[in-house]
Amino acid sequence: MNPYQYYSPQLPQQDVYQPYQTDRQPALERRVAALERQNEQQTRELTRLSNEDRRQNREIARLADQVNQLSQTVERHTRRLNRLNQRLRAVENRLNIPFTAGEGGF
Repeated sequence: MNPYQYYSPQLPQQDVYQPYQTDRQPALERRVAALERQNEQQTRELTRLSNEDRRQNREIARLADQVNQLSQTVERHTRRLNRLNQRLRAVENRLNIPFTAGEGGF
């Protein structure tokens, strides 16, 4: 019979997960740091895009104002041309000048 057969040495009990956590902790810390850097970069990019969006919206508003002003100018000129055409036709009628669309565009 083996005298050591029933001998059970008392080894220190380790938490089963402790070695796993110890080995993984630096990797997890690196991953967290990488994610924090990525978050900061994305925040900076969002800020940049937001600023660019505001700048473009101001430019769009400026161009819309300019288009409105030009539209009003065109409207004024159109009304003026219409009045001038009416006066010209009145003069043509008084002078018995026949009106044809092919003559000078009037």
